[in-house]
Amino acid sequence: MPQPLYFDSFDWPSLKQAYPIGADFMTRYKGISRDRLFGIQDAQFKRCMARGWKIPFYQRLWGAKGIEAGDIKGLEDITKLPTFSKTELMESVEISPPLGDYHGLDSYDEATRPPMILHTTSGTTGRPQPLVFGPRGREIQNLLLGRAYTFQGIGEGDTVHSVYGHGLINGGHYVREAVLHYTRAVFLSAGTGVETRSLQQVQVMRDFGVTAVVGFADYIKKLAEVAHESGIVPGRDIPVRVISGHLGRESREAISASWGDCEIYDWYGVGDTGLIAAEGPDHDGLYVMEDAQYVEIGHVDTDIPVADGETGNLIVTCLYKDDVYPCIRFNTKDVSAVKAGASNIGLGFKRIEGFLGRSDNMIKLRGINIYPQGMAPVLEQNNAYAGEYLCVAERDVDGRDDLMVRVEVKAASVGDAGLAKAFEELLKQRFGVQMKVALELPGALAPLTGTETRQKPIRLIDKRFK
Repeated sequence: MPQPLYFDSFDWPSLKQAYPIGADFMTRYKGISRDRLFGIQDAQFKRCMARGWKIPFYQRLWGAKGIEAGDIKGLEDITKLPTFSKTELMESVEISPPLGDYHGLDSYDEATRPPMILHTTSGTTGRPQPLVFGPRGREIQNLLLGRAYTFQGIGEGDTVHSVYGHGLINGGHYVREAVLHYTRAVFLSAGTGVETRSLQQVQVMRDFGVTAVVGFADYIKKLAEVAHESGIVPGRDIPVRVISGHLGRESREAISASWGDCEIYDWYGVGDTGLIAAEGPDHDGLYVMEDAQYVEIGHVDTDIPVADGETGNLIVTCLYKDDVYPCIRFNTKDVSAVKAGASNIGLGFKRIEGFLGRSDNMIKLRGINIYPQGMAPVLEQNNAYAGEYLCVAERDVDGRDDLMVRVEVKAASVGDAGLAKAFEELLKQRFGVQMKVALELPGALAPLTGTETRQKPIRLIDKRFK
């Protein structure tokens, strides 16, 4: 009997029924009670646990804590399980190269083993990690992103310009699959500035009448600058009406203005989990896709759940991944918080604040936690800011940590000692601790931040341990 091909490996009609999209999404979950939603989550969680016990990675992870099969009765017991992060996944790769032993492909017999989809992470925080998907999990991941885009109004009649990277990286490929499979929009797969030069990108956007842009905020801002410099006016020559990307703490007002006052949406996810949460038409936080993802916010040092409104690491369990690489209490190390209060549109899912920084990039200065990714909204308060910055952490001979913030400013302002002091005062007012500021010419930091070459620009160079 031949092994199953991709689309033969799962039941598409039942998948679509389980994870509705478009108008069916709101019909299913508007006003849903927390008890009913918990029941949906609990049933999926039990399937994930049954799958996890067949995989060496989880047998080792859970066994080390004295947990045996049957100890976890359901979702109410989830905090009894240890979390894991990229550290444990890379240890798995060392134990069983090149893919690790966390995917569970070896537990299938030859006749039922699904095709493997292989990508990697971007390697932002170290060596790229292999990402392994099965067809069912992959297609649900695609559907959830397609759901988010349609939730944000992207669909029939739109031409979508994507600046997500490709190559081995997961992002660009699964964004393309999501748009093509679930939105009926036309898709332009431009990629980063290395894959398609920035000037060529804005020319293509003009020629094809791009109406939606998807990607990371830093490069989307860069494209707006390139367009203006080349005489192409966003909003007039490029009719962009919506941007859906990863905003972090970037100023959405500045991004919107640079593209002709278009509408801005945020969404959040990581390579291991796919989309976790997305902003809706009410622009009031990011809705966690709770029919597919179970999210906890844990203390950055202990993983103990924190109260709604408090910041901590985002810990996620992918309730739909019960085929290849079950993802049970994955600590993303991304910092977020649950928003309090009810949804303005009646959607029964919890909301999060979105990406607030990375706990493994956190710098502690005189007892204050500083997240380098959170600098942009503060720097933007000064009109001389030219849109790019880089933090450099150093430790002096007495063991004292300091942070230098290198800030790109308008060319005429470089060398203005008073301006540097003004930025230092802004940062001190916001973060409560003194930092040094060095002014840089526009474009000077690009070789270090990788704005045009990386999906996620580098915001911290840590020299304390070198």
